[in-house]
Amino acid sequence: MKRIVTVQDVSCIGKCSLTVALPILSAMGLETAVLPTAVLSTHTAFDGFTFRDLTENMTGILRHWKEQQFTFDAIYTGYLGSADQMRHVSDLIRDFRGDDTLVLIDPVMGDHGKLYPNFTDEFAKKMAVFCGQADVIVPNMTEAAALLGIPYAERHNEEEIREMLRKLTDLGPKQAVLTGVSFTPDTLGVMAYDRVTDQYFRCFRPHIPRIFYGTGDAFSSVLAGALTRGESLEDALTLAVDFTVTAMKRTVDDPSAGWYGVNFEEALPLLLVKEQPW
Repeated sequence: MKRIVTVQDVSCIGKCSLTVALPILSAMGLETAVLPTAVLSTHTAFDGFTFRDLTENMTGILRHWKEQQFTFDAIYTGYLGSADQMRHVSDLIRDFRGDDTLVLIDPVMGDHGKLYPNFTDEFAKKMAVFCGQADVIVPNMTEAAALLGIPYAERHNEEEIREMLRKLTDLGPKQAVLTGVSFTPDTLGVMAYDRVTDQYFRCFRPHIPRIFYGTGDAFSSVLAGALTRGESLEDALTLAVDFTVTAMKRTVDDPSAGWYGVNFEEALPLLLVKEQPW
């Protein structure tokens, strides 16, 4: 069984970060280790949430892992709240990355044209350097603009998206996946670029005009899992998009669904495989 470690915060209530990544990766047949960066009572859309920073604990955890000589087939990072946490994850990548270890970084920093309140342009510059260690990066449109130091725009044509993807791989990763891409009002999806093969990939589905929490975490988790299982980038993108869309549809159709996350649990059967490919 392949082993993946994911580095994210834990929101005790609210479907995002580790509470999404762990069940998804486990359902995909991967032994999943976690390196928690913080514990929150709820995700940040709730008023008055509590927050416990776990940065100081990361050093001891990584030291113990190194003593035990653990190895990982993949390293997948989500929300990192500070430059100190990026340094700790850089140590993780340096000390635990083997010749065939996949490193996927989701540079969670913002959405809808704005960085999250605790992030700055200076942090985005540090994140751009951090992304240079990855094999694959998965920014949304807001995060891509921040990483590249360019103005955010609501609309792009396909050539502009291709240029952004090429520039994202210039940061260091072999592959860049850009989420939240739309060329028409009724479709939404992703595009990706592999600089090794000089190939572009795209996957679009009908747009669902609702705002959901945790869809980015669900998408990145499935993508990381599929690539770790050995699936091609094109197949991994399709699975991740279809899983995310299915979870959104199940949420729309459920009158009792909470507003704080998608019903990703109902889409988990899409991720199961009858025969493991390893």
